[in-house]
Amino acid sequence: MRIFLDGYPLHEKCKVELSLGLRGKDIRNPGLAERMPLLWLGPIDAAIAYLRAIRSAQIKSGKSVDRLIEYFERNREDIPCYALRAQLGLRNSSNRGEKANDLCVAARQKHNGMSWSRDGSVALASTTTLQRNDELDEWCRSRSLSFNWVA
Repeated sequence: MRIFLDGYPLHEKCKVELSLGLRGKDIRNPGLAERMPLLWLGPIDAAIAYLRAIRSAQIKSGKSVDRLIEYFERNREDIPCYALRAQLGLRNSSNRGEKANDLCVAARQKHNGMSWSRDGSVALASTTTLQRNDELDEWCRSRSLSFNWVA
């Protein structure tokens, strides 16, 4: 199993940092139009090289461009070839996991006016997930789970 970065937040991060870092949409938008298809294919080195090659006259905030480069370098292992995943019929989105979190935890935590510790939040997520997966009784009896892959 491997965790990878969802494509939508990657695109949004690029948009935000380039909006903050470059002088105007006439510079930012063509750069996004050129680079986002490259990121879909996965060559992070090409995206970093593009950012390092931006002329200083086009840069409004070098910190934003540096943050984006650091983001790519930090998340390099978690940025897959989205095109290949799509071709193989694999998901490029975490929306199912986010919806499961919303059903299991977020709705209860957000709407009851409570404040939650990290341990309490993890405990709520764990027990709610066990209950939704009909595993709570087995976990309470034997402290074991049956892991079954969904087809």
